[in-house]
Amino acid sequence: MTNKMKALNKGVLGMPVHSEHTTVIAKSLEQQLIAWRRHLHRFPELSFNEFKTAQFVAERLGEVEGVTVQTAIGKTGVVATLSNGEGRTVAIRADMDALPIEENTGHGFQSEHTGVMHACGHDAHTAILLGVAKLLAEKFRSVQLRGTVKLIFQPSEEDTDEEGRSGAQRMIEDGVLEGVDSIIALHVCPWHPVGTIQLNDGYSMANVDVFRGKIRGSGGHGGYPHLGTDPIWMLASVLQAFYGVTSRRISPLDTAVASIGEIHTGAASNVIPEEVEVTGTLRTYSNEVREQLSAEIEKAFQVVEAFGGTYSFRVDRGEPALNNHAAVNTIIKQTAADLIPTIQIVEEKFGLGGEDFGYMTQEVPGAMFFLGCALPDGVRRDLHTNTFDLDERCMLLGAEILAESAIRLLTGETIS
Repeated sequence: MTNKMKALNKGVLGMPVHSEHTTVIAKSLEQQLIAWRRHLHRFPELSFNEFKTAQFVAERLGEVEGVTVQTAIGKTGVVATLSNGEGRTVAIRADMDALPIEENTGHGFQSEHTGVMHACGHDAHTAILLGVAKLLAEKFRSVQLRGTVKLIFQPSEEDTDEEGRSGAQRMIEDGVLEGVDSIIALHVCPWHPVGTIQLNDGYSMANVDVFRGKIRGSGGHGGYPHLGTDPIWMLASVLQAFYGVTSRRISPLDTAVASIGEIHTGAASNVIPEEVEVTGTLRTYSNEVREQLSAEIEKAFQVVEAFGGTYSFRVDRGEPALNNHAAVNTIIKQTAADLIPTIQIVEEKFGLGGEDFGYMTQEVPGAMFFLGCALPDGVRRDLHTNTFDLDERCMLLGAEILAESAIRLLTGETIS
């Protein structure tokens, strides 16, 4: 057994590995986490449809002594509370929803719901937070912790409802963060092995915006293009301006990406259409660059006016950039190092993906860390793919780091 694997067999919440009793408890919890995760994996549910998932979570929480459970928070979310008198309030969040992907892993516990799969690890996140509930309930009983911990099982991280609201927004609207002093979360990470975590202070994931532009001309007969105005011809100039924005209009010191994902136009080979629709994504970190990028992309569409065309343009704002609080990150980092001395800690931005946990870190100081989960065979199993998978040994490590970090946030210096 390697030193790293010995470290992963360390006792619950940092208790010494030589304690046979502690090792038995850790192994028992690890098997429970795996069983919970596999159950959730078999029965995935899409955003705001996590009815059976929420029921399962509430039932498991109801088996934990000292836990108060609320359901139907943020539509289909669940909140569990552990409390012991006055003190700080710390929240821990896990997301529960799956993706519209047909699974191709070949597991015996593969999804039984056609076209739906836990391809982003939310089944593991949910199982981990159930494990945290057990760990913290024991700590509240054994060492008389003061204060409150809220365990937030959030719906719909991957999508929004008919009003464009995500699960984080709906739970915030239902008051889940009222009185909360700090919040933490994790996300499984298939580009790092078990025994590695990734953190970053400040902006770590992107503002996610969708732009929708339309270019209008008169259209006309394909054999007589000189008699009308052609929006497809105008599109060529728009594209040239569009792809120059991030390299020539935004500072190279700032993070900004603009990508087109859809272009729709035309219905016949001999008809010049009247309209071209262009849709894409804008990704940034800072709010200032977010506003600048939107304005510059609109200017790219304005060039059609010089060719006799008109345009419309709008930006639909998505989740804000995930802004990790440095002081919260420091606690997570030190906790991980104390629990597992051989842990590998990578300090890098997470990328330009979106994460609606950013709504929560806008409200209270908080941080998310990435938890290495890659299987040791060297095969890439990326998030949001039909072959995504994880090394289930990561889950006990994640539960211990979250639970111990919450304890230190309850008992340590005030985060501001």
